[in-house]
Amino acid sequence: MDVPIRSGTNIVIFAFGLVDPDICRFDGDISYHDNRRGSQMIPLRFYANPPIDEKFAGLDSFEFRMNNYRVPSNETTYYCKVFKIPIDYPTKKHAIAYKVLINPDNRDLVHHFTLSECDPSTTFNDANLPEGVCDDVVQSVKMCTMDTVVGWATGGQDIVEYPEEAGYAIGGELAIKYYMIEMHYDNPNLASNRIDSSGIQFYIGKQLRPYDLGRIIFGTLSTPFDLAIPPQVNRFIVDCYCPPSVTQNFPESGITVVLAFPHTHLQGL
Repeated sequence: MDVPIRSGTNIVIFAFGLVDPDICRFDGDISYHDNRRGSQMIPLRFYANPPIDEKFAGLDSFEFRMNNYRVPSNETTYYCKVFKIPIDYPTKKHAIAYKVLINPDNRDLVHHFTLSECDPSTTFNDANLPEGVCDDVVQSVKMCTMDTVVGWATGGQDIVEYPEEAGYAIGGELAIKYYMIEMHYDNPNLASNRIDSSGIQFYIGKQLRPYDLGRIIFGTLSTPFDLAIPPQVNRFIVDCYCPPSVTQNFPESGITVVLAFPHTHLQGL
């Protein structure tokens, strides 16, 4: 039976044997796969054709990456690492695209990550920036968790280009100097001795664009107080309300949404 391949995340269930059956024999044996089976969320088709690296050749860039982090042999690990923007731009610049840098050998471990701005009032020791399992460093990074700049999850595009009218503003008189990556490692097989240096790279345009990109987040927090699904229910509705104060500064002409990051954790993006 032919199955249509949908855009975005596809959950592939697979099993395989060690010997190919002889299709010329009606009594050919198909051996049982034993434990050679599994499932994986993979992007078989993107929603659109992403740009290629060569398009941004010659542009200035910078990146934030894990530093040879040894992923614990736990089923789930959230690791937080704070970075200082590596280039001090004296005038405002626009990032026009970004590239997600996932170590090829760790595609099965990196479930998703977010990159957030740290509050401008926060100060750090540049020689000893906070990092560690997120629950262990929560007090050190609490001012770096609310304003998400980029989110990526299994099934997302590796290269994203912003629309030609807008860019993500950095440098100049902007107060944001520190950022944090929160990386979620999903390790159901409890693999050990896996080293990861995944992260993100931004490409800087040569000219400013007409508009700065902004961000707005809707939804519920993933805590037992905000989103708790009762056991043994066949259907459960989550209501999310947006108060007028959130949109009171929108222009009368409205806003233009150029990127969206829906996230449903293990069930998709």
